[in-house]
Amino acid sequence: MPNIKYDGYELEYFDSAYNFRNYQISLVKKYLKGNSVEVGPGKGELVNYYKKYLSSIRLIEPNYKLFSFLKKKYKNKKIKIENKTIYKVKNKFQTVMYFDVLEHIKKDLNEVRQAQKKLVKNGYLIISVPAHQIFYNKFDKSVGHFKRYNKKDFEKISIETNLKIEKIIYYDSFGLLLLILNKLFNFSNKDLKSKVKIWNFFIPFSRFIDLITFNRFGKSLLCIFKNV
Repeated sequence: MPNIKYDGYELEYFDSAYNFRNYQISLVKKYLKGNSVEVGPGKGELVNYYKKYLSSIRLIEPNYKLFSFLKKKYKNKKIKIENKTIYKVKNKFQTVMYFDVLEHIKKDLNEVRQAQKKLVKNGYLIISVPAHQIFYNKFDKSVGHFKRYNKKDFEKISIETNLKIEKIIYYDSFGLLLLILNKLFNFSNKDLKSKVKIWNFFIPFSRFIDLITFNRFGKSLLCIFKNV
């Protein structure tokens, strides 16, 4: 059973970052196929961005409070919601998604191995995580992050699991600039709502910089594995 220490208190702020959410889905939409499962969807806001690309959606939320919230929020027959972990899922899917979830799981390699078992052949495992361990800070710890990631972490996972890396990129260069400034000046985590608004406003600038720098830099890291 994965060790998840997280109550999602900051979700209402990050879920309002519509520019960032649109950006995330734009990076993965070509890999969204058929029936899918999102693991740890929190309050399920991303569903509204990707549901048009999928024939069926399952949301697996181990946190009971968040599961209860999701049950009230989504009553669409296309969306099935369950209070469990990936370990307890018996079905297989064309797409398995982890958006800012893997960093909450201490035994992340075990989690990826379980996700792999739930993929059909040539199915995709989509993982987005915070990048660069050097920027791990008090905020990461307060929201239950065990670590931040770099490309080598996923290259090791690929070797351990035989999952093929289909795509691996950094993204959100403006967010990285904010991390650097926070590292230098140790800003307070107070007034998170205002900070998220400012960050979200500059996401179009991030998208442009990411494009011209070929996604070499960013606050976040996206890895898409293929189950060959």
